[in-house]
Amino acid sequence: MNVRRLIPTTAVAGAVVLGLTALSACSTSDAADGGNGDKLKVTASFYPMQFLTERIGGEHVAVTSLTKPGVEPHDLELTPRQIGSISESDYVLYLKGIQPAVDDAVEQSGVKNTVDAATLTTLENHGSEVSGHDHGHEGEGEEEHGHEEEAHEEHSEGDGHNHGEEGGADPHIWLDPVKYAEVAKGVGKSLEKADPDHAADYKKNTDALVAELGELNTAYETGLKNTSTKTFITTHSAFGYLAERYGLTQQGIAGIDPEAEPSPARIQEIHTIAEKEKATTVFFETLASDKTAQTLAKDTGLKTGVLDPLEGITDKSQGADYIEVMESNLAALQKALGAK
Repeated sequence: MNVRRLIPTTAVAGAVVLGLTALSACSTSDAADGGNGDKLKVTASFYPMQFLTERIGGEHVAVTSLTKPGVEPHDLELTPRQIGSISESDYVLYLKGIQPAVDDAVEQSGVKNTVDAATLTTLENHGSEVSGHDHGHEGEGEEEHGHEEEAHEEHSEGDGHNHGEEGGADPHIWLDPVKYAEVAKGVGKSLEKADPDHAADYKKNTDALVAELGELNTAYETGLKNTSTKTFITTHSAFGYLAERYGLTQQGIAGIDPEAEPSPARIQEIHTIAEKEKATTVFFETLASDKTAQTLAKDTGLKTGVLDPLEGITDKSQGADYIEVMESNLAALQKALGAK
């Protein structure tokens, strides 16, 4: 790490001229490290945060993700080197409540521009008390509201675990394109503040991404409007916000930990729900074992499918980025729910 102190003063001076004067004094030399002289050094906690900073930051940022592709984010442990790299960042974007190791490291980092994505939208509890109609979705008809209310009561009764940390708040906000767009707007504003010289570009990139997420939301609304069933079963209860947004019911087998074994009682309950609600498919995810889904499918005669909670992109992902994988998720849901 001392190498950067040996950078010739002319290089540092050059970096300052390139618009880094807006950053804290120590970060001019940090940013000059590794040839990123005019880039904002950004640390993102895991893929959904990385996607936002890369898309909004564009050519003005150098983004490092703390969670490598293929690593289950909930299990992340940070190396001393990673903890050091957080402290050397100009800007950190993370989501409090999903990765305790990151929460602690960010708190101790002393970085001025740290943004908790959870503060940029409203977190909800998809555990035992939630009812979807409390949250007022604009433009929904009464009929949809009624359905959603019924769906959520059902979801709540059948879902005995709280699948969120921090007193039951569910952190999986990125799986709802509307909430994710709210976060994107907040990230855009915070990048404008952190690096005012490139504010116009950040704003333009934010607007473009928000428009794309709006199109994704419309595709989900249209694609899931008329389905044979509204219930889907998943090994990882990550889809509470998505279910709520589109009037669906998520039946999670084993809560927030995708590797957790469900109890025999829960398996029996899922079987009963599947019969009653005409559910066809047990979804598993790309980053965790499909063993639970396969066992349950065998015991209940259901099919299996992939619904990706988008915690990381690997070569097994059904798409190259957030938008593409969300489109694959929509196709998987349409098939499982019998979209007409």
